[in-house]
Amino acid sequence: MSYELVIPTTGRPGLAALLPALAAGEGPLPDRVLLVDDRRDRSAPLLSPRHLGLLSGRVHVLPGGGRGPAAARNTGWRAARGAWVAFLDDDVIPAPGWRSALAADLAGLPDDVAASQGAIRVPLPRDRRATDWERNVAGLEHARWATADMAYRRDALSRVGGFDERFPRAYREDADLGLRLGTAGLRIVLGTRRVVHPVGAAGPGVSLAKQAGNADDMLMLALHGRRWRERAGISHGRRPRHLATAAAGAAALLAVPRHRRAAALAVAGWAAGTVELAWARIAPGPRTAPEVTAMLATSAAMPFVAAAWTLYGLAALPRQRRDGRRAPRPRPAAVLFDRDGTLIADIPYNGDPHLVEPVPGAAAALGALRAAGVRIGVVSNQSGVARGLLSAAEVEAVNARVDALLGPFGAFEWCPHGPRDGCDCRKPQPGLVLRAAARLGVTPGRCAVVGDIGADVDAARAAGARGVLVPNAATRPKEVLAARELAGDLASAVALLLDGRLPGPPSRALLVPQARHGPAGVAA
Repeated sequence: MSYELVIPTTGRPGLAALLPALAAGEGPLPDRVLLVDDRRDRSAPLLSPRHLGLLSGRVHVLPGGGRGPAAARNTGWRAARGAWVAFLDDDVIPAPGWRSALAADLAGLPDDVAASQGAIRVPLPRDRRATDWERNVAGLEHARWATADMAYRRDALSRVGGFDERFPRAYREDADLGLRLGTAGLRIVLGTRRVVHPVGAAGPGVSLAKQAGNADDMLMLALHGRRWRERAGISHGRRPRHLATAAAGAAALLAVPRHRRAAALAVAGWAAGTVELAWARIAPGPRTAPEVTAMLATSAAMPFVAAAWTLYGLAALPRQRRDGRRAPRPRPAAVLFDRDGTLIADIPYNGDPHLVEPVPGAAAALGALRAAGVRIGVVSNQSGVARGLLSAAEVEAVNARVDALLGPFGAFEWCPHGPRDGCDCRKPQPGLVLRAAARLGVTPGRCAVVGDIGADVDAARAAGARGVLVPNAATRPKEVLAARELAGDLASAVALLLDGRLPGPPSRALLVPQARHGPAGVAA
């Protein structure tokens, strides 16, 4: 069984225990261990060679950029090449036999299974009651879809676009992915392998820092609706009580100057909520003086911190909805290609089928899309008909030759109009994209358009589709600079659409072609 392992890390000490534990025992070794170094300061070495053991030569370090666990995991799986990608957090320790158990968990899984989840064990002290923080960590044992130990089909991650990078913390990004996989008709099953998650050290204010997750819950609500908790198997938690307690406290402050009776009632409500919260946290714990002191102090502040993060999350929703750069990019159901200059060499107003020449790599790129089950079409401006330089029959003859060399295509849509005809089909208008999408039986939002000039990506945007620019000599520099997504060639564009990555990230400076005067960059 072949797999690759992704470990996002911020350089926590647990990494030094994880790797030797992974190397020990039996079972197939990962083809590669992709360590995503998500430290903001990467000047110090990440690990020592003595930690590697059998993994020596298999460990590759990737820069993560310090953008959080969702982005780090995306960096890892997009760099992977195998059918299965396993994830471990850098603060877990694989149990003996983890590799053998992983192989058994993945063997023979049906195609509708997107992932296998391992079990997490959190060791708690046996000689005393667990603290509030220790109980919080122990909740991972019952967490659904926790990526601390999860193996995904790489194809399933590509299909839904991977992790949503708008979740900046290690919180809810795994539940969001699980819900999107379920919507796509895929399942996550439980495996038999185990990891140990030690309880790390934490300061007395850790419970207040964790309230930032309330902002992520607002994003979950916006993305998945009111019943997202039931679908994800997550309890409603204490936020409603936190909000009520915070509201009572705020009402008390506002009512004090003029309405003393109302202020007294509000204070009583705030005090009751605070005492109930504090006792709920103190009662099951060790009840030592430091623990009780910390619980009293943080319980007084927690409702207000939770309310503040909730309001922050609601206020951030408009920006997050607009942030397409960090949102998942699912694999498109259909890809529409410009014809001249994108699929075949651009010969202006060509009506001779014998002159049709595919661009290098076109056949292989289209073959990769077909192998992935993605539908393919062509959308092309042919203003030569309106100009009297071509006949409709000649356009169809060239299209037939393109289909013979690179097809079959599910749709061939072309516009015969000139720039001043005012039609709705000539790119950058959306008509061709809308017609091709309808012919292919998909919505425009599930389409991508690949072309060599700005009119192609503008037509995609106007139709609600995704646009990828593959510049050539006809592309104006300003079009390159304006493009949201760039690829150096068709193979790279297809890799971007299928896997969410570029084989080698293109530099905008390198992709800006030399300026060419005349009709360059103008749709035909």
